[in-house]
Amino acid sequence: MNHVSPEKAGISSEQVLKFVQSLENRNLSTHNVILARGEDVFFEHYWPPFDKSFGHRMYSVSKSIVSIAVGFCEQDGLLCFDDKISKYFPEEAKRATDENLKNQTIRHMLMMATAKPAQNWFAAAPDDRVRFYFENDGVQSRPSGTIYNYDSSGSFVLAALVERLTKLPFMEYLREKLFDKIGVSKEAFCLKCPGGHSWGDSGVICTPRDLLKIARFLLNGGTWNGEQILNERYVTEATAKQIDNNPWGLNDFDTQGYGFQFWRTWRNSFFFNGMGCQFAVCVPDLDLILVYNGDNQGKNLAKNVIFEAFFTHIADSMQGGPLAENAASQEQLDAYCAGLTLAAAKGSKHSDFEREVNGVTFAVRDNPMGITKFKLEFDGNGGGQFGFTNAQGDKAIAFRMCENAFGAFPQEGYADEVGTVKTKGHFYRCAASAAWIEPKKLFLKVQIIDKYFGNLGITIGFDGSGKAGLYCAKSAEDFLNEYEGFAEAEKII
Repeated sequence: MNHVSPEKAGISSEQVLKFVQSLENRNLSTHNVILARGEDVFFEHYWPPFDKSFGHRMYSVSKSIVSIAVGFCEQDGLLCFDDKISKYFPEEAKRATDENLKNQTIRHMLMMATAKPAQNWFAAAPDDRVRFYFENDGVQSRPSGTIYNYDSSGSFVLAALVERLTKLPFMEYLREKLFDKIGVSKEAFCLKCPGGHSWGDSGVICTPRDLLKIARFLLNGGTWNGEQILNERYVTEATAKQIDNNPWGLNDFDTQGYGFQFWRTWRNSFFFNGMGCQFAVCVPDLDLILVYNGDNQGKNLAKNVIFEAFFTHIADSMQGGPLAENAASQEQLDAYCAGLTLAAAKGSKHSDFEREVNGVTFAVRDNPMGITKFKLEFDGNGGGQFGFTNAQGDKAIAFRMCENAFGAFPQEGYADEVGTVKTKGHFYRCAASAAWIEPKKLFLKVQIIDKYFGNLGITIGFDGSGKAGLYCAKSAEDFLNEYEGFAEAEKII
């Protein structure tokens, strides 16, 4: 794709600047933004340390990619959408006691109208998620196709279906059918789960540019360079409204209907949607695409902020043809973006109380985190570390005040390539920052920036007499579980 100025694409650089500023003003944790119209990219920016080559965890965007694979399977004559899923998993289906589940069709799974989702398999920790899906009895069912109910486990089984039919990991199947033709990076892959299946509902890792190309392919109706690669009928059905997903009658960005693993949104548009704000928004009437990646887990309003800003400042401001070039506005946009970095803790860099606790060890009473002691150390040059002891031993998180320090999160053994499987000796990369949010209260912000994303907030409040309160809160999928709860601490004399 070509890179052009916003004006060349039919929008002012001023409007693009307003869009980016609206994200920054809400302190979103943005990793990248790409804006494209037709074959032209008119804005592309990465918030350091992220860059164009970073393999980004796409979370539930994976579901949409699985849908494309299912479409190719249908095109190749390997399945029919109205077939029962039990037809393709006969041994696993023998374990099912629910007739609604046995009668569930592939079409109904694509449109999130399954008989029932699986129980939380992070808690259940099954050794084979496909088998668990069919033998799961703890959820009330209904006839499939009748009610929309977001079902990640069903998307996982659809990925397993592709792999059973093609004898290939679904990403390898897509590489043969599509990826190599449109230039998706060779490094794009999907994490695995226990049982050997691809983590098809959540585990795709690819670059933002890869996602842009996949979105462009769909917006082109399944064509690339004039070649009809995937039949237009499936693309049209997959991205159209197949079922209502708005039981409350709202007019939100995500209540405009659901397709085949694609969401509908405003302006007759559709989008890929992943946890933490992984988006590719496609606006057919404007030939416009937004790719946004970040980690805003736990920030429930973040999605609304992004969509409202995009439609207000970008989609609703697009003109039918090129505008006159505006060098001054373009320079202003470039200058603003040059100063952007990954979001960090906000507050004061210093507090008069800092010297009272610098280097002081606090003993911690029994608490859910298992932390027995901690110590804050400030180096006088804007940096420091939070040292603590838990069940794994002595740990330390290095931080900068009001900006990020990059290193390894000290908890050992979280999952690597295989979801939920602990990996000895493995540490996640992280960004850590701190700020005084009150004269006697420090906030430590930790962002996991690895194959998994997550946020951890550690708040330490001091009473001034040698006692402290400690609070840890996390937003992450099945890790950082050791860092949740309150604790009472007292200075060791």
